[in-house]
Amino acid sequence: MSSSIATDMWPLLLASTSPQRRAILEQLGIPFEAVAPEYVEHDPPDADPVELVRDHARGKARSVVRSAGDRPVLGVDTTVVLDGRVYGKAADATEAERMLEELAGRTHVVVSGLCLLTPGWEVVEHESTSVTFREVTPRELAHHLAHGEWEGRAGAYAIQGRGAALVERIEGDYLNVVGLPAALLVRLLAERFPGAYGFG
Repeated sequence: MSSSIATDMWPLLLASTSPQRRAILEQLGIPFEAVAPEYVEHDPPDADPVELVRDHARGKARSVVRSAGDRPVLGVDTTVVLDGRVYGKAADATEAERMLEELAGRTHVVVSGLCLLTPGWEVVEHESTSVTFREVTPRELAHHLAHGEWEGRAGAYAIQGRGAALVERIEGDYLNVVGLPAALLVRLLAERFPGAYGFG
């Protein structure tokens, strides 16, 4: 997929199949092409979450660099953390239910790693956003799970979808919770490519 917005630079090569990440880049007016990363994620629950998402973002970006030419490559990975434990993508509805029960009424952190690389350099950073869930009744939880929105989502919810009903408040970058730390990306583009993408 490519955006149609012109720029003085080549489009970013996004190492992701996530429709949310594509939508955020479109929203920001950043031209890009998306390609599936040749990288297999592994999310051990006891892993250091910051190192995990940074490593995944770097791995995704590096896995597609052969297709990039001189274009900047963008890799992103996002996970949910509660009490130091990583909540990745639920394997089934039962695991999704357990995750949401544990997140209910508490504040968790959404952590994203971002890797931006070119033939000359590589930068890896991360962003965190705090999300507080309200208390959820068993009926509400069953209703949420029935829609299947938990599938393929870290923490088994999508804040831009029905998962918004679970959220009481957030502190930080909302788009980071959706799946791409937009403020961090804009800052890096402004620093590394001043003016080229409309920033800096």
